[in-house]
Amino acid sequence: MAQHIVVVENLKDWPSDFPSVRLTAASEYLSGAQYLKSQGFRVINLCRSYRYLSTGYFCSLLAEPRNHRVIPSVKTLTSLSSKSIYSLNVEDLDGLIQKSLKNRESGPGQAFELPIFFGRCEDPQMQDLARQIFDLFRCPLLKVKFGFEDKWRIDRVGTLHLNGWVSREHREFFIAALTAYIGKPWRAPQSKNIARFDLAILRNPRETLPPSNAQALQKFVKAGKRMGVDVELIEKKDYARLAEYDGLFIRETTGIAHYTYRFAQKAQLEGMAVIDDPDSILKCTNKVYLAELLAAHRIPAPRTRILLKGVDEAPPAEIGFPVVLKIPDGSFSRGVVKANDALEFRAHTECLFKESDLILAQEFLFTEFDWRIGVLNGQPLFGCQYFMSRKHWQIVKHSASGRVVEGRYQTWRIEDIPRAVIDQAVTLAKLIGDGLYGVDLKQNERGVFVIEINDNPNIDAGIEDEVLGDKLYEAIMLEFISRMEP
Repeated sequence: MAQHIVVVENLKDWPSDFPSVRLTAASEYLSGAQYLKSQGFRVINLCRSYRYLSTGYFCSLLAEPRNHRVIPSVKTLTSLSSKSIYSLNVEDLDGLIQKSLKNRESGPGQAFELPIFFGRCEDPQMQDLARQIFDLFRCPLLKVKFGFEDKWRIDRVGTLHLNGWVSREHREFFIAALTAYIGKPWRAPQSKNIARFDLAILRNPRETLPPSNAQALQKFVKAGKRMGVDVELIEKKDYARLAEYDGLFIRETTGIAHYTYRFAQKAQLEGMAVIDDPDSILKCTNKVYLAELLAAHRIPAPRTRILLKGVDEAPPAEIGFPVVLKIPDGSFSRGVVKANDALEFRAHTECLFKESDLILAQEFLFTEFDWRIGVLNGQPLFGCQYFMSRKHWQIVKHSASGRVVEGRYQTWRIEDIPRAVIDQAVTLAKLIGDGLYGVDLKQNERGVFVIEINDNPNIDAGIEDEVLGDKLYEAIMLEFISRMEP
């Protein structure tokens, strides 16, 4: 039977008269060997903060590649961070809200907060509603704020922490709720199904380095028309119209703290076929998650160490210099720097820790080019070599003036690419999901090494389509059709 672990920011956060549980500090969970290698744990993350890129956030993020079941998941945390996302989830609860609050004094300006511990609340009349809110947002400690206008509504769903409500008047109820929860089997949240035939492509015409250029977007539109799919290019301002479509294809650089993720979340909640799906965005945009996933599945990668803010890290001797330092969610070579010696290592880590509580130190492998393998639903779709920018160690060079310089490319037939490159790319893509991914790899005399995976790989007219031509766009449309069919 899986064992529960309670993760806290500091062991002192767990009072001595609380239940005896397997308790661990967040720093130990993030770096301890017993948690890196052991599977099957059920993690209750009670860190003081779940903000994006905080220690609490990383505890939830890294649970998944370790095959640990965690509450709250990063998906839940992201939903709770945006009212535009969680308001969609609670729309269906309106009837139960009115029923549960019918005996409460109401009137304009009336409001109250309901604490929910592991799906339980202290008011019996509110218990059914508390359970359903917990099923939508599987977070150990929730605080739901209700307000009355013409009727009762949920104004806000947020998180509570041990050092707040629990340590005061709700202590006994928390203990009872925790004890009951630990004794129950794990239940995963349910997802919705999909159906139909109009496709929206989300793009930003003002983006400097978009995943698809204007010519490629028009090729998607034309391929859809040939195959009976009405394709429309949409922008951020079209969020309210998203439910009009049957599928969403995101052709804009994605991020967790970005509206592209809200689009993906809403599309999934509406039952639409969506690429990039929210889970893929969560996994692919975080390099710490990827490092754990690669290690867990023994996929060759550059030697990597995860560095924790507040710990006096010496330059990693097992990696050596030069060493590449990365923030977890950088893209297009942003947030990636190279330290050539200990002095640069200290300076760069100090700067990067201002953005994230965890960063990566990675072995520097110089090659003239990186392989990019496009994988769609577990099958290789296209392959390119991207060469380093002239007199630079990365494919994309960002100058201080904002100018961007990219290296040259060469597109290959899949059958002509080394088998080891294809196999590594497909293996990793399948671990992420069934979407469209771009896997970046380096190849040298030591072998093939995975560098990263992208949830919205570049598909530009004249580059990635150089071998397949229009068949590349048709293959993606065909995948959407299969997902939109009942």
